[in-house]
Amino acid sequence: MTRTAGGAGTTPPSPHMALLREGAERLRAADPALAGLLDSELADQCSTLAMVASSSAADPSVLAAAGAVLSNVTAEGYPGARYHPGSACFDEVERLAEARARTVFGARYANVQPHSCSSANLSVLTSLLPPGGVLLGLGLDEGGHLTHGSSASVTGHLFHAVHYGLDEHGLIDYDGVLRLAREHRPRVIVAGASAYPRRIDFARFRAVADDVGAYLLADISHIAGLVASGEHPSPLDLAHVTTTSTYKQLGGPRGGLILVGAEHRTPGPDGHTGLADLMRRAVFPRSQGTPNPAAIAAKARALGMLGTEEARWTARMIVEDARALAEGLAGRGHRLLTGGTDNHMVVVDLRPARISGLVAERALEECGILANRNRVPGDSRPPAVAGGLRLGTNILAQRGMGPAEMADCVDLIDRILTAVVSVDDTTYTLDPQLCRRARAEVRELCGRFPLPGYPAATLRTGSEVSL
Repeated sequence: MTRTAGGAGTTPPSPHMALLREGAERLRAADPALAGLLDSELADQCSTLAMVASSSAADPSVLAAAGAVLSNVTAEGYPGARYHPGSACFDEVERLAEARARTVFGARYANVQPHSCSSANLSVLTSLLPPGGVLLGLGLDEGGHLTHGSSASVTGHLFHAVHYGLDEHGLIDYDGVLRLAREHRPRVIVAGASAYPRRIDFARFRAVADDVGAYLLADISHIAGLVASGEHPSPLDLAHVTTTSTYKQLGGPRGGLILVGAEHRTPGPDGHTGLADLMRRAVFPRSQGTPNPAAIAAKARALGMLGTEEARWTARMIVEDARALAEGLAGRGHRLLTGGTDNHMVVVDLRPARISGLVAERALEECGILANRNRVPGDSRPPAVAGGLRLGTNILAQRGMGPAEMADCVDLIDRILTAVVSVDDTTYTLDPQLCRRARAEVRELCGRFPLPGYPAATLRTGSEVSL
């Protein structure tokens, strides 16, 4: 708590924090409808078990930085080379974010301007591939990402996308990757996934890339926190370029990063421009105009929180919790992709249960648990319905939950999924009494393990918010 300056041990008041408090009060007074929605969202987040694998909770200090007065700054270009005046403070903020990104990931170059990892991937791909160039990435139904060449993405239209898949055990078919690479001679190979619960062997991918003379792009959006904490092998010095989002596992704002390790001076396709310089041009001016200065300040804060013992503990818990969650669900008879997990993610194949991913997602949400539908290999249902369910332990670990609490989560999930009666792929029935009991158990668990730094008493009770 900030006290009046002048006494021993006091903290001088911050004009910027005073501005944010003034803004919050003005919002509440002038726009109570919007302020009420934000209060309701806070209550929901504090009162639900968020198990969406592609999310983490931002520390309140990160949220404060994201609302910084830097939002008023317009500054195309990079620190020391802007195309607008008035960016001296922002230059230092961006340099701080870059330095922290390099330290956390062991990179030689970091670009903190991408608005998302999707935009980061697009920047990298358009700088390394000509239109129609060959891109090799993991198929979407096998756990890949839209920006790895899916036909639903612009990357599937700009480039000639070829997709590798999984073997009979549900693991990446590395021999198939080599075979396809030799057949199609891609210029870029993407190593990364959005629904793959096992470790990725970046060294094998690099060997394939070297075999065919391709650039290797590692997309670590889902595992960036594990990489930063040493819980997953790092691709930084194996891949030519590495990309990540800053919100999926780093506890940061919406945004992305482009990182280059040992290959920072390796020439790009023109034969002389180093990859670090090429990535600068890839973001600005090739694919983005002005950056988001406040988001970069929030990235700097989130990156500054990594590398601590607390962050390393959370990363360990993420992995241990996921393993316990997987073992518990498998023990209840649920079919899991690959039979388990090495990271933060558990993917349940719901086809034996004869319910769709959409039905499972909605039934769990009704009971206060958030997890998302996901297609599984060989899925006959469309993406909007899907035949699988993806679970993640990032926020559970951030709450301080360990393997012991995963037994409670397993029991809740199993009770709901086995009780739901599917009418069709989009509608279902669920015993209201079971749902009320489950929601009460979820609130109790959230009350014992609140989001760090969030108001502990901000719990939704019925239809009201308790503050």
